[in-house]
Amino acid sequence: MPMADTAALERSHAGGHPVAERPQLLAVGVMIWLGSEFMFFSGLFAAFFTIRANAKIWPPPGTKLDTYQALVFTFVLLASSPTMQLGVWAQERGEFKKARNWIITSFLLGAAFLGNQAYEWKTLPFRPRTNAYGSLFYIMSGLHGLHVLLGLIAMLALLGRLSGNKNDPGDTSVYQAVSYYWHFVDIVWIGLFSCLFLLS
Repeated sequence: MPMADTAALERSHAGGHPVAERPQLLAVGVMIWLGSEFMFFSGLFAAFFTIRANAKIWPPPGTKLDTYQALVFTFVLLASSPTMQLGVWAQERGEFKKARNWIITSFLLGAAFLGNQAYEWKTLPFRPRTNAYGSLFYIMSGLHGLHVLLGLIAMLALLGRLSGNKNDPGDTSVYQAVSYYWHFVDIVWIGLFSCLFLLS
């Protein structure tokens, strides 16, 4: 048996029992980073609820939002999470064409959400300087939009990897890391949408 195969067998079995593989360092690093991002957004939520609790009228007069349109694009963004995961699973099975199609679908859904956010910013009847709610709305939705943009850039990088060496052993961990990030972005938006549109 070749030495490489022997080493792999020894790693997978010890004393006749399978040995669990160690988690990928990239995945661990991304999870730690997402933990810090969670703390960051938690600070924004804390600021929102503190200001809201001390306001006599919330939201202030003149603050008008299109909740139904935002809800539609919330579902658009959330739909990109399962499509992203389907792409990861397809890549793991070696179905690179399917993986590419699912990632493109996720990219288009995320881009549609970001486009709607840009439209909202342009047409909203208030600005960050209008009142406290306006400041919170633009800061919280803007920072989330920045995270969505970074996720879209990461998806483009994944598509670039698909066009290269499809036997790269590092592909799977990269795909999984990007999917973790994208799921996080979607979950955070559920909280932001609830605060900015439903609780206001």
